[in-house]
Amino acid sequence: MTIVDHADPIDHEALRRKYREERDKRIRPDGNEQYIEPTGRFANLLEDPYVERVERDPVVQDIDVALIGAGFSGLCTGARLKAAGVTDIHLIDGAGDVGGVWYWNRYPGAMCDTAAMVYLPLLEETGTIPSKKYVFAPEIHAHAKRIAETFDLYDGAFLSTQVKTLEWDDASSRWIIRTDRGDEIRARFVAMGTGPLNRPKLPGIPGIESFAGHAFHTSRWDYEFTGGDPNGAPMVNLADKRVGIIGTGATAVQCIPPLARDSGELFVFQRTPSSIDVRNNHEIDEDWFHDLEPGWQKKWLRNFATLQTGGFEPEDLVKDGWTDIAQRIRDRIVAEMSKEGAVVGPETMLKAFEDSDDEKMEEIRHRVDEIVADHDTAEHLKPWYRQLCKRPCFHDEYLQAYNIPTCHLVDTDGKGVERIDETGVWVGGVHYDLDVLIFASGFEFGTEYGRRCGYETIGRDGLTLSEKWANGMRTMHGMHVHGFPNLFILQLTQGGNLISNITHNLVEGGTAVASIVSHALETGDTVVEVTQEAEDAWIQRLSSGGMTFLGNPDCTPGYYNKEGQPLTEADRLNMLGYPGGPVAFFDYLDRWRSDGRFEGLEFTAPEA
Repeated sequence: MTIVDHADPIDHEALRRKYREERDKRIRPDGNEQYIEPTGRFANLLEDPYVERVERDPVVQDIDVALIGAGFSGLCTGARLKAAGVTDIHLIDGAGDVGGVWYWNRYPGAMCDTAAMVYLPLLEETGTIPSKKYVFAPEIHAHAKRIAETFDLYDGAFLSTQVKTLEWDDASSRWIIRTDRGDEIRARFVAMGTGPLNRPKLPGIPGIESFAGHAFHTSRWDYEFTGGDPNGAPMVNLADKRVGIIGTGATAVQCIPPLARDSGELFVFQRTPSSIDVRNNHEIDEDWFHDLEPGWQKKWLRNFATLQTGGFEPEDLVKDGWTDIAQRIRDRIVAEMSKEGAVVGPETMLKAFEDSDDEKMEEIRHRVDEIVADHDTAEHLKPWYRQLCKRPCFHDEYLQAYNIPTCHLVDTDGKGVERIDETGVWVGGVHYDLDVLIFASGFEFGTEYGRRCGYETIGRDGLTLSEKWANGMRTMHGMHVHGFPNLFILQLTQGGNLISNITHNLVEGGTAVASIVSHALETGDTVVEVTQEAEDAWIQRLSSGGMTFLGNPDCTPGYYNKEGQPLTEADRLNMLGYPGGPVAFFDYLDRWRSDGRFEGLEFTAPEA
């Protein structure tokens, strides 16, 4: 079929048909099962290549607070706890340092795709000025370490230490944490911030184990083999190599430009193209930054979250692709509702959303034509789906990489790579000889909670969290789970669900945790638990009008919509967010914690 030229009026129905056609050719019956856990030759993907493990004696210790996960969730919560006067807190992480995803992801070109002014948490508290609007991974990792240093979170931290089990002990009202070091840490409170995307996965391509060349996952980049470093030094060892990369998602979009620059030849194996909008990165003017008034970051966070979710602000402070599409949709809704005889309702809002999105995606596809010289390559790089069906990407070098003669796009027409053998990759009956194979296949998402964490959480009466959530998540605020006292889960779902700026959710959640823990320690209460009634009421509140950040069944398959599989009631629960959106939730949470009543939680003191 033919889609009209960018300059012509958009044929919305033709786009609908095209989107459905492209979606259907990518649907696979195995869904998430198409991916496999790293085992065999790839078992080292779960190990730490950056810090040598130093053996130590097991620790048996009672503590007040354990923070499992030393990424921004644990760091933000730790900082807020310290500010609230709670000092006996200990980070636990399998990595050799803090940083979470920014500790592991050191691939070339790695950077945040949300503006640093709102993405990097606690900038004011640490006196930090981002170097650019979008900063690279080394600067983000350095900021994570700065938070740990500023708030003395390295003190007592258990790094290079993997949690094996987390089990509630009713008799002592403590969580028993057992680790791969033989530790037994008995924590009064536990905050889990293991993140939604932390455990690497591999594509279950036949023959993946048979490749005789060098192979690795982007989250464990092998600079010893490639040469170069995370700061962008050329990967000189690839100059005479035929390199293949499987995947064209957010990670691949960032590492393909340096690979195209440095490889003898690069073959990009694509199932679904990403949406690539303008990034327009630039340096931060320090004089301008110093003129910002105290409290600027809280103002910027609210401004970004409000605009990105369709609200009104007098000024767009961030001015990026996230706020652009949201404001277009909002303004189109206002225009539609201003028409004489307009009926305010879901159909009007849906039409405004679809028309705005069609307009935006036509611009993105037109940008491909403007940049990519080869016509066939350009056609295969065009995304045929709504912008938010997959994580939007913003980059000023990705599309340009395909103009390098040694960079080859191998489009699989939605089918993916057929098989791998000792010498390379097969696509469409054609064999591609390779020296190096890189997997940009992402992380576990949507699988059983215990599998994603790497350990099981066992609550009261032996109930595991995976069992509790077998039919869908059930929480209050996305944080508190009945049957799992003194446990706080730091994540997005059933709370703010602000996926465009994940760290904002973590700062707000960490602030709430600090308020609860400091209150309990002050009053001498040893058990804090959400009541069953409060948990049920929260789920009912969200179900009656909650917003989801995932799950459009008409979208092209990906981790946002369970790889295009039909959504169950459990999936729906796992995607719910606060009915009023992120800003309303953050306001609600602030009021909830500030009044000191902590409605829905029961605080229990030890019996005399």
